[in-house]
Amino acid sequence: MDATPVWFMRQAGRYLPQYRALREKYTLLELCRQPELAVEVTLQPLAVLDVDAAILFSDLLLPFSPMGLEFDFVKGEGPSIIDPVRSASDVDRVHVFEPREALAHVLETITLLRRELEGRVPLIGFAGAPFTMAAYAIEGGPSTNYLRTKLFMFSEPKAWHRLCALFAEVVTDYMHAQIDAGAQAIQIFDSWAGALSQSDYRELVQPHTKRIFDGLADRGVPLIHFGVGATAILRDLADAGGHVIGVDWRQGLDEAWRTIGASRGIQGNLDPALLFAPRERLLAAADDVLKRAAGWPGHIFNLGHGVLPTTPVENVQALAEYVHQQTQKP
Repeated sequence: MDATPVWFMRQAGRYLPQYRALREKYTLLELCRQPELAVEVTLQPLAVLDVDAAILFSDLLLPFSPMGLEFDFVKGEGPSIIDPVRSASDVDRVHVFEPREALAHVLETITLLRRELEGRVPLIGFAGAPFTMAAYAIEGGPSTNYLRTKLFMFSEPKAWHRLCALFAEVVTDYMHAQIDAGAQAIQIFDSWAGALSQSDYRELVQPHTKRIFDGLADRGVPLIHFGVGATAILRDLADAGGHVIGVDWRQGLDEAWRTIGASRGIQGNLDPALLFAPRERLLAAADDVLKRAAGWPGHIFNLGHGVLPTTPVENVQALAEYVHQQTQKP
């Protein structure tokens, strides 16, 4: 790269008018499950943003249905698991599956995208980490305190480890299938790991996440590991695996990089809310991130979480262009 690479989590989605137009015709699951539509949505941001990667349009929870966890999306609320895991016996009905069959539509999307993107930008595939997947399965949907999940972890540790082991096995196999289909990098989202204490993360989560990264270590593609609110467990999250560690905005990028070690790349870490701020405030914040990165190789400019639904498109455009301009090398 002749400048710091830029891409944005949720760079395809509700802030784009092109996406909203499609959502008037199709449900979110229909967009995910029809390869031609998923390709169209993945490509939408590339037509308007100066970004250096495409991220597969899909959803973390797509493995749920073939695992025996049926779900749907409730307008204004997010995903809803129809019959959540609430007891040790409920884990018995959760099972592994063959992603090359049950999620063949995702793999077809990747294959089609590689043809469309050839010679342009790389394609990033993704999946959820075991804790985040288990939290959705137990809570039944989004949560603010993960109380049900924590109670399950603490009161049913054997069942908890069994559930997380299932997710680790499924996600590892699913990521192998995505790489085989053409994904050129993989991001593992542990979006909710920041809700855990360091000791709980080490005991109850880290071994399962590490199993995924260990299982993908020989595939020859960059592996990105991302968590939200994970400052207290950042060193442990990095120890679980990943060539690049994604960090949120709650800690300076330079401090986070010292924590994870200079041998790792780092991704981040602008607060998504700054995309609503006056332009001078937004660009000053971008300057701060770049100053903290200090030109070290291995920095990918990104947000500390996903683009928010009502974000002005012109601010996202300006940010991507500004980062490239400020980091352009002779």
